[in-house]
Amino acid sequence: MTVQPLDPAVRQVTMTLAAIAATGATPRPSGESRPEHHARIRKGIAAQLADTSLATGGVWQLVWLGLSPDNANLAYLAYKPGTTPEFAVVIRGTVAANAADLLEDLDVGTVVPFTAGGSPQTVSVSSGAMAAFTQIAGMRSDGVGLVQALDEVIRAVLPAKPVVYVVGHSLGGCIATMVAPYLQAFDWSPAAPQFALSTFAAPTAGDQAFADFVDSLPWAANEHCYNSYDLIPQAWAGLAATKDWYPAPGPAANFDVKTLISTIDSLTGINVYAQPGYPYAMNTDYGQPGTYYPYATLSSVEDFLAQVAFQHANSTYLGQVGAPVVTAGPVVTAMTPAFGPVGTEITVYGSGFGVDPATAETVVDFGTVPCEKFTVNGDGTQITCYVPEGVGVVDVQVTTILGTSPASAFLRFAYDGPQPAVTNDIAPVSGTVDTKVFVNGQGFAADPVVYFGDRAAHVLSAGPTEITVRAPLPDQDPIAPATVNVRVLTGGYLTPTALSNEFTYTG
Repeated sequence: MTVQPLDPAVRQVTMTLAAIAATGATPRPSGESRPEHHARIRKGIAAQLADTSLATGGVWQLVWLGLSPDNANLAYLAYKPGTTPEFAVVIRGTVAANAADLLEDLDVGTVVPFTAGGSPQTVSVSSGAMAAFTQIAGMRSDGVGLVQALDEVIRAVLPAKPVVYVVGHSLGGCIATMVAPYLQAFDWSPAAPQFALSTFAAPTAGDQAFADFVDSLPWAANEHCYNSYDLIPQAWAGLAATKDWYPAPGPAANFDVKTLISTIDSLTGINVYAQPGYPYAMNTDYGQPGTYYPYATLSSVEDFLAQVAFQHANSTYLGQVGAPVVTAGPVVTAMTPAFGPVGTEITVYGSGFGVDPATAETVVDFGTVPCEKFTVNGDGTQITCYVPEGVGVVDVQVTTILGTSPASAFLRFAYDGPQPAVTNDIAPVSGTVDTKVFVNGQGFAADPVVYFGDRAAHVLSAGPTEITVRAPLPDQDPIAPATVNVRVLTGGYLTPTALSNEFTYTG
């Protein structure tokens, strides 16, 4: 068996290649053609590969890029010249908004035979993993598929015998465990490459027979790298254990979290899954600075999922393997004003907007309507734009070659008003019934109703940016969560939930 770890320096490179696969993933909200989206992703990946500050050193070159018709999966082929040439087949997998969606994306209740790797005996993978693998194997770019593209570049470096890394993070890593044996099954003579399998945060694809088959192949290295407190790679062989998470300082799974995990874990039915590769565990000292997200430690569903998202993030894995973090795509953090008529001048604040809009291909969308008139400041942290034609309440998002900023209920523009209502924070964040709580935010109208969970509070005073209330009696059900969101119903708006508006009953 060739179940062996990667060299630490190589691990930094493969994780960086995996993180780069997320570049440009989200389609532009106002729409772009498939060729336009494909071209934008290529530019983003090429720009990241050329970045000399990353572990990849700026020496890798993009050779081929495949994108599935529904944008669910992506793969690219990169090349590093040298005495021993290196290639990397990098798989992105499905982009999902949260952990529950990520896990439920794969149909794991049904298994099907995996014959593409040439196993002499029957091995099985989940139906969902097979569907994703089929998309990757069937991708074409300018009429060329992955196998043909890899064959052409291997022949181009003859007589050298290259190393081919098959890499992926998250669902990309899951699919990589299928793509790697699939590629090994081909005849690559006259100069057969060495293959290495490097996955990060990967949920399992198949059963024990599949894992044993993958491990039996002649790998240069075969490693499954995972954060010990990342929920995703625990699926589907150890998900039940995550109900005992997180250790101090938390967040400890409450009843609702445990129910959610049990429900997701039950999706496997009678199937038993196993992970191939050398298990390289990280973050075994949870609770030390930098090992957890300090703003998500309360015992609530929101905090638990926020901690899961942090533990699973590409940036977290890059830090844990000791590699520089890949440049993030655009992020919108605030805007002002958040309401007004068409033509209103607004300022959008954030990061990653692109110093040179022409190079970064920066665009701004109000819902599905593009903004035609805007400027980006010198460090790419501020955009001045004029509101395009539109109606209703819409998300404001920025797109560059590195992706699209996430939509957020806190970052919406209301045509002709009223101003969207949001809560920024509350004080204090814990107490008992009748505790006086100050709710700070924006857009509060007259006669607001403030809810602690589903319980209405007594309002003492109300203004456009602050409401003072007394905490109501909490839910007396023994399994009711002690931590609840404080939300305001005002002017037709119900403010969104956030970690910053959680209140914990202490007695």
